[in-house]
Amino acid sequence: MNPQAPTVRALSGEAMQPWLESVAQLRMTVFRDWPYLYAGDAAYERDYLAAYARSPRSVFVLAFDGDTVVGASTGLPLADDAAEFQAPFADQDVAIDRVFYFGESVLLPQWRGHGIGHRFFDLREAHARALGGFDMTAFAAVDRAPDDPRRPAGHRDNDTFWHRRGYVRQPGMTMLLRWNEIGAGEVLHPLTFWTRPLENEA
Repeated sequence: MNPQAPTVRALSGEAMQPWLESVAQLRMTVFRDWPYLYAGDAAYERDYLAAYARSPRSVFVLAFDGDTVVGASTGLPLADDAAEFQAPFADQDVAIDRVFYFGESVLLPQWRGHGIGHRFFDLREAHARALGGFDMTAFAAVDRAPDDPRRPAGHRDNDTFWHRRGYVRQPGMTMLLRWNEIGAGEVLHPLTFWTRPLENEA
């Protein structure tokens, strides 16, 4: 790996507490761009991250440039997350307590291209395996129309990367989340889940 690349560490439990504000700020910065167009809301961030702070089995995977957080990825047992995240699995008769849910992966643009996205997935999957009792990992991505006029020219979605990681989009598993969208105010957004079986490492 390029020696200029950030260092990446996985933290859990009390070790996560000092970094909650940094993760919130990073989410508001990165998710301001397409496709989330998130206007940023400190109260929303507090509520969202509270689930991770409460869960003793959650994980933060952080990328550091020195002492500065430049990337973050999160995960927790789906059973410890809010009901709207659990509902699409319950509707498909998937055992909620067997699913480890991945939250965001956010990285400042200047640090992309160093393989950090793969590290985010590797360390979260390793955390879920180490905990034991999980058959599946999953995350959700916002759905946007291909012809949305706000889509930046030349934008590449992450679908190819996710497929290479072994994740499959599940069209029948969609939830609705509300957030403050730039230029639109509070909007209810559809997010569809991607899942992958969590195999034991050879």
